[in-house]
Amino acid sequence: MATKPGERKQQILETLAKMLETPTQEKITTASLAAKLDVSEAALYRHFASKAQMFEGLIEFIEQTLFGLINKISLEETDGIKQVQRMVSVLLLFAEKNPGMTRVLIGDALVNEDNRLQARINQLFDRIEITIKQSLKIAVPDSGRRILPEAQANLIICYVIGRWHQYAKSGFKRKPMEFIQQQLGLL
Repeated sequence: MATKPGERKQQILETLAKMLETPTQEKITTASLAAKLDVSEAALYRHFASKAQMFEGLIEFIEQTLFGLINKISLEETDGIKQVQRMVSVLLLFAEKNPGMTRVLIGDALVNEDNRLQARINQLFDRIEITIKQSLKIAVPDSGRRILPEAQANLIICYVIGRWHQYAKSGFKRKPMEFIQQQLGLL
């Protein structure tokens, strides 16, 4: 059965993401991915020049999804603090719903892969942190605030990354959204 253009490429990325959902830290090879899809390795390379390109496809999906949601929050919500709370919830919920992508976000899946992949994830973190900082700056100035927006944004991104790590390292048992309502107020 013939597939539409782009359909096979999407199927490869979905299968790769699904393979990353297993709690074991086994390296995913193009051979194991091809076997899972019941195609040859050559078939994979017809759609992607390298395994790094496959991971770039996953990172593009993460970026588009997260920034699409974050931009929507920025447009819908005028209160900076509420923006940040919603952004944190979106970041944690995305990981909870996409365990394989969480392994990409924390770099587990990128070990022994092209260094540019981790650099791209680091840029993603930087962009999220800047967005959070901007939301904190538009928040109504709190005379009791003892922390600069830059420092608070950094604390928040460290919290999010920590929750992602805990989720992945627990074999996807410790949900990122666990205790979110109690913890958001502390951040």
